[in-house]
Parts: sequence; C-alpha cells; structure tokens
Amino acid sequence: MFRSYRKAAQPTFVAVVLGLFMLVLAACSGVSPTVASLSLSSAQSQKNQQAQTYTCTQTCTYTYSFTTLNDQHDPTFNQLLGINTSGKIAGYFGSGSANHPNKGYTLVSPYGQGNYSNENFPGSVQTQVTAINNNGETAGFWVDGQGNNFGFIDWDGHFTSYKDPNTGTGTVNQLLGINNAGIAVGFYTDGNGVNHAYELNRQTGKFTDIVPVNGASTTATGINNNGDVVGFFIDAHGNTDGFLLKNHTFTHLSFPNSNNTQPFGLNDGDQIVGTYAGSSNSTHGFLLSNPLGQKSFQSIDVPYGIGTTTLNGINDAGWLVGFYVDGTGNTDGVLIRPIAS
Repeated sequence: MFRSYRKAAQPTFVAVVLGLFMLVLAACSGVSPTVASLSLSSAQSQKNQQAQTYTCTQTCTYTYSFTTLNDQHDPTFNQLLGINTSGKIAGYFGSGSANHPNKGYTLVSPYGQGNYSNENFPGSVQTQVTAINNNGETAGFWVDGQGNNFGFIDWDGHFTSYKDPNTGTGTVNQLLGINNAGIAVGFYTDGNGVNHAYELNRQTGKFTDIVPVNGASTTATGINNNGDVVGFFIDAHGNTDGFLLKNHTFTHLSFPNSNNTQPFGLNDGDQIVGTYAGSSNSTHGFLLSNPLGQKSFQSIDVPYGIGTTTLNGINDAGWLVGFYVDGTGNTDGVLIRPIAS
C-alpha cells in the first residue's frame, strides 16, 4: 500500500556546531578502521584530548573525535540516524512535543553553515529521516494529523508512502533502514501493541515478514548492500536481544551482561552499532565487529554526555552517528570519526 509524490525544492537549514572532542579508546574490533578524507567546517574546533578505557572483549587502541551537530531551528533536540559513504547524514530536529514537531533533514560535509537541507514528507505533521543509502536516497516515517505513522522512501526526488497491509488496527508503520537496491526494513505495531518486523522491496511494493527464532515483538532497524539485516526482539525471558539476519540465518546479539541490546545500523563489513542498557538505567552506545565469529564488542560513550549515548548509523569508513543527552538536558546529534594515529 503506497502513495507517491514529487519532492519540491528544499530550503536550507542553518547548522550550529557545539564542539569537537578527541578521545583515545581501548577498542576491540581487532581491525584498524579506514579513515575517509572528508573535511569538517573551519568553525569546528578541537578540544582537549583525554585517555579513557571502555568495556571491551579484545585489546587495541583507536582515537576518535566526537563532534556535536545541531540544527539551529531547535538546538535543544537533534538526532543523527544514518550516514553514507560520502559522509552525508540523515536525521531530524524537534522532540515531537507541542511546538517542537519532528522535522527531518539531511546534512553534508563540511557540516557547517548552510549544509542542512530539510526533508519532510508532503503534508506531514511530523517527519523523521531515519536512513540514507550511498546514492543519497532516504527512508523514514511521517505522521499525519491523527497521529498515524507511515513509512516513506524518497527515491530520485519522489516521495512514496508505505503501510504494511497486515497492520490491521495498528497506527504505527516505520521504515528505519534502506540499501542501494531500494530494499528497506522497518516494522509495524498491531492493535495489541506488538511490533512486527518486515522487509520492503521499493520496486515491487512487496512486504516480507522478518521473524527471528524464539523472538517476539520484533523491530528491523538496518540493512546493508549485501542484504544483511539487523534489529531487535523480546526473548522468552522478557529481555531485549539484537539479531543479525544473514544468508537466511539469524544470529542473536547481546552486549555482555546486559539484558537490553538494540542494534540500529550496520555497514557492508557487518560492523554493527546500537545501544545497550547498563547499570542504573544508563544507556551506552556500542560497536560490534565480527558478529559471526569471535564477537568483539566496544562500548562507546560521548565524553560530555550523561550516560545516554545512542549510536544509530555507521558507514564503510567507520564513521558513526547518533545522539546523546547533555548536562542541560538537551538531546544533541553527534558524529564520531576514527582518527589515524
């Protein structure tokens, strides 16, 4: 079920950069990341360096920079959700509360003044741009005046709205990942509040269920150009576990000693990013490498966050995007880049 629209010309948003932080991490992927040669705005200044150790399953050392990126239209709430090989980022601003609706955008290097472009489904009350492929096509979801959620794909300047035909009385359909072939993944919520993951073929409009073994209330969140899918589900014990679907086989993913692991994105090398719950209700980002072998988890926290880091996207150069909550209670978008030593 879908509707198609031609995208109008999009005005430009103004960016504000709040800081750049360099950090040496004890990491655990076992393979040095490749650093892309993209430039940052001259307005982005480097802060001090600090050595810090994270929970890892192997030992190696990487240096990362953390750059806060917020749109001036609502600098109190930004989330960066996807990044492609050219460093183009998808996200949105606005908390969704009264007078602060979600408004989608894309952001390009050098991530400074004039580099934001709005991306909102025509006629929507709210829009989140949740994913972007290497060709610059985007996916996400939009909300109508009655609060119903619909997935969308913006392909070659055309917006198309999607709703899984099995949704029934549920009001939530969201697309959260898309690859270069136009295969998207997401979920719908049925009338009983249960999530159902699916894969959508943009070209044919066909929906295919994604059902992990022994999993319930399932959400698919990311897909790479090999067709590998990540997401999460509720297991028989009430825990939230991640999954990787590759070659028709599900692999369960759980950050060590956590009962809540939620993968949100992956690159073509099957490096996976997401979030996990720690002690005292804290939230931490993670990077998982080698998910089908000797799994190598790395915990990543934004240094100036308050225990609320979420990682949503990763490209093939190892650049990460996500968001965190700062000391004043604002939700800030963040770009995390590996730095060559």
